[in-house]
Amino acid sequence: MVDEELYQIIHRAKRGDREAFADLVKRYKGHVYRFAVGMLRDRMDAEDVSQETFVKAFYSLSSLDNEYAFSSWIIRIVSNLCKDRLKKRGNEQRFRDEPDESVIDRRSTDPSETWSLEDALSRLSVDHREVLLLHDVQGYRYEEIADMVEVPLGTVKSRLFAARMALRKELGKVD
Repeated sequence: MVDEELYQIIHRAKRGDREAFADLVKRYKGHVYRFAVGMLRDRMDAEDVSQETFVKAFYSLSSLDNEYAFSSWIIRIVSNLCKDRLKKRGNEQRFRDEPDESVIDRRSTDPSETWSLEDALSRLSVDHREVLLLHDVQGYRYEEIADMVEVPLGTVKSRLFAARMALRKELGKVD
């Protein structure tokens, strides 16, 4: 829920108040960056996408219909930019002569080797990683996530369940 002060800041920013927008950037930059790092698994790309998110938000803020939906709206922007970046990575990868470590299955043949949470997250599909980060890391409710990623509520729940199962498997907790 958006408090009245935040509502006023968003409303002022929509009217072109640059200081109000700067306040929004301060308030949301951590959320945007953490989400981008979680999705992209690369701090430099996450910084770039975070900046792109706020530039895009600045120029399209007038299209925000409901000030109370700002949080969902900004996360939708960063999510879409992350997905675009991941697609671009995939397309670039196809044209390289040498394999990229991020594409190679880095799992050891030694079953006793344990993987970090970061490694396990990087192995999830983009859709699974997205809902897991939004729900379990960022703390958004199912309904908010459904709105952000523009899928039905049931899809969010099933993706989150599948993401958790895949994560457990990657962490070696399940056969």
